[in-house]
Amino acid sequence: MPRPIRGVLPIAHTPFTAGDEIDYASLRKQIDWAIDVGADGVCTGMVSELLRLTHDERLQLTDELAAITAGRGCVVMSVGAESVKQALIFTRRAAAAGCDAVMAVPPISCGVPAEELLHYYASLADASPLPVIVQDASGYVGKSIPISVQAELLKRYGNEKILFKPEASPIGPLLSELRDMTSGQARVYEGSGGILLIDSFRRGIAGTMPGMEYLDAIVPLWQALVRGDDATAYRLYFPVCALVALQLQAGLDGFLAIEKYILHQRGLFATDLRRRPNSWNLDAETQAEVDRLLAILNAEVKRTPR
Repeated sequence: MPRPIRGVLPIAHTPFTAGDEIDYASLRKQIDWAIDVGADGVCTGMVSELLRLTHDERLQLTDELAAITAGRGCVVMSVGAESVKQALIFTRRAAAAGCDAVMAVPPISCGVPAEELLHYYASLADASPLPVIVQDASGYVGKSIPISVQAELLKRYGNEKILFKPEASPIGPLLSELRDMTSGQARVYEGSGGILLIDSFRRGIAGTMPGMEYLDAIVPLWQALVRGDDATAYRLYFPVCALVALQLQAGLDGFLAIEKYILHQRGLFATDLRRRPNSWNLDAETQAEVDRLLAILNAEVKRTPR
């Protein structure tokens, strides 16, 4: 029976060896650490560099991630692709591997009209018993998904089958629009890296899907929000915001470069390598600011009871 999709569900990064192969030993370290600091499960997503993996690597990563997590939390596998046929292969593999849900961005190589978006997501929903998270990643890649399309999918399949991760800008107002258009029935997960977590929480999200790099801060931040402890939440939130602001300046590769740098510094990854080509690399001055801000965040995490 699928595990619940709720709480703090970090996006796993894909570590690479010096020979540009997936480093499954580092992947295991990352997942073990995530569960140890209180994650409710793990996901893959855009910062997993899925679009830079081969077809076979994506299938193997699905199997390995489910096996490594081994029931310690839910597993959400990203299955978005440029065609329905591709996405169905990834969706069926996720179900066979024992994942608990799939998440999909729409095709990003062209602007897909509403009726085709409905067909794409309906095909995924019909292909397996797993819930489908509709991911609008248009804040940094692809085109936005109309709220009307999202509401229609929810109407057809219900909120146990269709869930949402809205990342189109402006995130907060669009999140509220989806909530209100569906009479509060939409189950929504935010993915802003933490910079919009508090605003999104107040708009009624069911969980957050941050990167891994600040997870030991995001978990107690989320827990503080749940118990209504704003003082603790904001104390952790402000340095997270400052760090994410540095990542935002360079889009997806800004997130990847800094996230992998931090995971390597934490000793979780053997390298900080990304698949090439890359549009941005971490320069020495940005790295120094990341180090300063991370020291501030780590100090706040240490003085926050678990």
